[in-house]
Amino acid sequence: MGFSLIDFGVLIVYLIIVLFIGLYFSKKDMNGKEFFKGDGTIPWWVTSVSIFATLLSPISFLSLVGNSYNGTWILWFAQLGVFIAIPLTIRLFLPVFSRLNIDTAYHYLEIRYKSKGLRVIGAVIFIIYQIGRMSIIMYLPSIVLSRLSNINVNIFIILMGVIAIIYSYSGGIKSVLWTDFIQGVILILGVIGTFIFILFKLEGGFGDIAGVLFNEQKFISSSDVLFDPNLLKTSVFMLIVGGGLNTFSSYISSQDVVQRFTTTTDIKKLKKMTYANGILSIAAATIFYLIGTALFVFYRQNPSLLVDTAQDQIYASFIAYQLPVGITGLLLAAIYAASQSTLSTGLNSVATSWTLDIQNYITKGLSFKTQTKIAQLVSLVVGVVSVIVAMILATSEINSAYEWFNGFVGAVLGVLAGIFVLGIACKNATKLSAYIGFITATIIVLSLKYMNLNIDVSIWSYSLISIVVTVVVGYIVSLFCRKNK
Repeated sequence: MGFSLIDFGVLIVYLIIVLFIGLYFSKKDMNGKEFFKGDGTIPWWVTSVSIFATLLSPISFLSLVGNSYNGTWILWFAQLGVFIAIPLTIRLFLPVFSRLNIDTAYHYLEIRYKSKGLRVIGAVIFIIYQIGRMSIIMYLPSIVLSRLSNINVNIFIILMGVIAIIYSYSGGIKSVLWTDFIQGVILILGVIGTFIFILFKLEGGFGDIAGVLFNEQKFISSSDVLFDPNLLKTSVFMLIVGGGLNTFSSYISSQDVVQRFTTTTDIKKLKKMTYANGILSIAAATIFYLIGTALFVFYRQNPSLLVDTAQDQIYASFIAYQLPVGITGLLLAAIYAASQSTLSTGLNSVATSWTLDIQNYITKGLSFKTQTKIAQLVSLVVGVVSVIVAMILATSEINSAYEWFNGFVGAVLGVLAGIFVLGIACKNATKLSAYIGFITATIIVLSLKYMNLNIDVSIWSYSLISIVVTVVVGYIVSLFCRKNK
């Protein structure tokens, strides 16, 4: 069937509804801290689903299905890293964030190290990371819809950017959180519905999936390594640790996630947010992997129905060609709009970080009204920049966006998270030790990632390397400084 005119109409109507939902929650004027942190009326469960939706994105759900379809479940083990990330976050950072009542993630760096410079550096790194993330979030679903509809990919990228800019510009974090929540719920229901639909299409139902998983080494193959003494190489153990540290880095040093934590200082609510997010993340990832394996079985049983497509687009291809007309449009619209929702989250968090972490030091004594106007302008500019980068990405070839993105997270956020961990782990850490630890870790990780050093290093080890190097070097420097006082 493909992507019909009816489906296209459903897509347009859905996007209009999403836009009005965002504008509805932005109808109250939000200035200053209300624009950045909300007005205190956002329930914890809304914020929790918003965190889930923020961390999910098309990078996860399109790529996870593709990875499962084309290979084994080995990358699923990275999701188990939440059992590392959540306890560390709750034990070490949530109480600190709550007690300090921070405005942004990088506000913590200024308080802990008494350094405005570290706060600004943290914000700059996050903004660079977020522009890269937002660009690939726009690229993935847009390239899928473009190939299904034969409409130029740039039109979908621009449309997504424009709508996300409008409601992130208008309503601040409250509008973004409620829109994230609605999108997240719709997407979860759609994904579960898709899985049930596939099960009824299989000759043996779930038994066929179980047989492939455990009899044909689809869950984990004999060539997959459970543990390698060389921690720099990929193994199941390293996937769990690396995936956990990537998530941990997002929880503590990525403003788009920390911004949700700043909507309340109630530690019980913060814990509920984090636990609920962890449960949703593992459950969603498991469903996505089950869908990938189910599609593998479905197309093996029905080879004539397989449409030649890239790995990351196999799920969208099934939706387009096998689901009923109208349902196809609704589910693809949900994926597209959920991506758009994640984009608006990024825009709002970048605008918040620029205004509170950087602009406040460029221009002293800004009023709340001026801060809000600056944040709105920044969200507009960054949105345009991200659209341009997404257009450039659309001309590239990325096989698995999930693996590419996790390497990016480990290299960028891992280095940033190291400064946060140093501040908690080493009471004597100073501004100088943080700078030296940060610079050393940055040089090492960027060299491993971008220079041809002929060293076999897994992308899943980047966060581990970044955090360990920053903490160890920072600790040594702090000891040296104490001895020379």
